[in-house]
Amino acid sequence: MFKLAGLTLVSLALSTAAHADVDLKLGSTERVTRLFAYPNNCNVICFRNWTLEQTVEHYLSQSVKRDGYSAAKVLVKTDNGQLYAEISGVPDGYEKPLAALLDAGDLAYTGASKLNADGKWAFSWNLFLPLGMALENRKSVELLHFPPDYSLTQAQDYLRSATTDRWATLLTDNGIPAEQTPGYQTIIDIAPIAAPSSAGKDLEGVYDYFKDYQTTMVKDVSQNASGAALPMVAFGAPVRNWIKQQYGPTVNVLGLATISPSEGVKVPVLGSNHPSYIWYAANPDSYGGDDAQAQADAAGLKIMGQDLSAACWQAGMGSKPGSDPNVQLQSCTQTWQVTRKEKTCELFYTSIRSLTPEQAVAKCATTPIKSQLTQLKAPVPVRANSATNL
Repeated sequence: MFKLAGLTLVSLALSTAAHADVDLKLGSTERVTRLFAYPNNCNVICFRNWTLEQTVEHYLSQSVKRDGYSAAKVLVKTDNGQLYAEISGVPDGYEKPLAALLDAGDLAYTGASKLNADGKWAFSWNLFLPLGMALENRKSVELLHFPPDYSLTQAQDYLRSATTDRWATLLTDNGIPAEQTPGYQTIIDIAPIAAPSSAGKDLEGVYDYFKDYQTTMVKDVSQNASGAALPMVAFGAPVRNWIKQQYGPTVNVLGLATISPSEGVKVPVLGSNHPSYIWYAANPDSYGGDDAQAQADAAGLKIMGQDLSAACWQAGMGSKPGSDPNVQLQSCTQTWQVTRKEKTCELFYTSIRSLTPEQAVAKCATTPIKSQLTQLKAPVPVRANSATNL
């Protein structure tokens, strides 16, 4: 009842605040074409045969919906070679974070152009900004590596990928309603390049080209509309290394740090595995010997405990601004690695091993698995770390 009542009050507050009409000049046809990766999915034949205006409307409509303004309307028009967006049913000033995103996008385009001029741009890459994110009602920030190409070409949705889908599920496992998870998944990729999922290693040399874009984005989205710092999760080794290079602190998995993207702003950052890492580390092919399956399960269980703990921290910090990051983390690790370790086990076997809930319960009750559950806080075996770009 309390949760439903809270959601009703939030919806009511949004509906009463959303009464303004805002207009934004998006820029020239040339600028909007490159910033919205237009056309998203054409190769002689278009998967969705949309105009430039329809493409922009698509992403802006995603944003207003994810911000909670379900009645908002988006209209994009072209006048004398310039595109304009009209958004009704949103608060006054709603266009400002969108304008900031597009300005940052210009920096990304400059970096991509230099990368191409240096002969380092791959034919299968596309510049892809984090379009369609919540612009105003953000709860937390996710630092990731790069978006997979199919998020652009097939889904035309930055939040549709195996990576983001899995993490959204972990957030719901930690009490965040499914319809609210987009507010927690404001993504900054250190390489704003839609590329094949296997391209992680190929992207290792591109990060410096996007430094201005990266730091501008972190500065712009690490605070909410009222100016409070948002919690941030740094996913995967490349991103955690980037944090150290750019801001100084070392961020290990389930390690906490604080960065200052701008003067006076202190952002709590939690290190995490990449959401996709578990599929590599829990793969028996990553191990040798007759007990490869047991080794893979043991690694997978530990990573599941780490990932649930990280999502728990993100959910707790995002839903209760001002919480102590260390206290929140201690509570989350105690929950998923100790108190609810059996549930951690069940979620691993249902989501990664595709067992039914009943089969997972039975598996987690066996003696070999129960003994592994007492070791969830132990480090993941080094030999499981076969995907260094994650």
